[in-house]
Amino acid sequence: MSAAPLDVARVQADFPILKRQVHGQRLVYLDSASSSQKPTAVLEAMDHLYRESYANVHRGVYAIAEEATAAYEGARARVASFLGVPSPSELVFTRNVTEAINLVAQSWGHANLHEGDVVVLTDLEHHANIVPWHILAAERGIELRWVPLTEDYRLDVSHLDALLDGAKLFAFSAASNVLGTLNDVALLADAAHAAGALALVDAAQFAPHRRLDVTEWGADFVGVTGHKMLGPTAIGALWARPELLDTMPPFLGGGEMIRDVSRDGFTPNEVPWKFEAGTMPIAEAVGLGAAVDYLEALGMDAVATHETDLTAYALRALEDRFGDRLAIYGPRTTERRGATISFLFEGIHAHDISQVVDEHGVCVRAGHHCAKPLMRVLGVPATTRASFYVYNDESDVDALVEALAAAERFFAI
Repeated sequence: MSAAPLDVARVQADFPILKRQVHGQRLVYLDSASSSQKPTAVLEAMDHLYRESYANVHRGVYAIAEEATAAYEGARARVASFLGVPSPSELVFTRNVTEAINLVAQSWGHANLHEGDVVVLTDLEHHANIVPWHILAAERGIELRWVPLTEDYRLDVSHLDALLDGAKLFAFSAASNVLGTLNDVALLADAAHAAGALALVDAAQFAPHRRLDVTEWGADFVGVTGHKMLGPTAIGALWARPELLDTMPPFLGGGEMIRDVSRDGFTPNEVPWKFEAGTMPIAEAVGLGAAVDYLEALGMDAVATHETDLTAYALRALEDRFGDRLAIYGPRTTERRGATISFLFEGIHAHDISQVVDEHGVCVRAGHHCAKPLMRVLGVPATTRASFYVYNDESDVDALVEALAAAERFFAI
């Protein structure tokens, strides 16, 4: 049974920022791969906490402190359910996926990786899933191996067994923030396990757009970030298999993450609080809980179908209007492809295109997208990137095409 289509006009009405104009034009926001806009439900949930029951969590026994704790832990339970996590206690709140991956690198990595051990990455990775492993490589002398790309911008798994031979960890993204490529996470996780390695998944670009069930993926670590999935900044989450979390040492030291402290040492708290040192982003967690409620009300199957159809429309529109004058980086079909399109006009810098289309109210990203190794593989310093979400429709694609046409004319003068 197919999902009912999204009522995009109704969705747009839930986002106050989409009512404003930029440079005298209606705002066309096409940079959700960087950070999504926030619906009223998220803004109101955070505002309600601050106005009615803000206090620090897990500490006070007075009424509003217990209300704040219930709201914080209730958000954890809702996010866990959204991700298919078997128990909320397996979900650690972090600031974002970057912190989630650094937590794994600094905690699990320091405890388990030694000189000569191998970590396998891919050419699709965001710097957040590269730099922590470079740091460990410099500190511990571990080896980094890289899974390359095929000509159609997908992972080349033809030699994956050899790359994973002797590896301790395979860390990869579920979806590329540059190319839109969707990876077969279950296949990659199975390959890691067959080689005796653990699998870490950067799901920052996947969780906002597709139904996610960590148990179906079969991975060992999965990180998500709130601000790309209609939630606020400074909140994300790490799921890991409970037996891993139990044995991993704390990432940060301080309040909340301890059970006892003495002059002789300390005893850490239970998971997940063992990894949540200090005062956490309480209102932000509540906002993320409201965001996943909003997405679940839309239906993730409906979200995925809408974005697939809209991406197909955008690819056709760009090709029809510009042909070979516009290079598109990423799979040209929507099979296993997300709603992110990177492109370049020959001879025109990506930043220049972004600045001109902004004059038409269209927001697109330009740069290396925190993926410099991938840019080197593509042979370009930067791309312009348009990314679509639940509040975008075909009229936004049309606005993008017209703005790009105006930019092309401007630089032809």
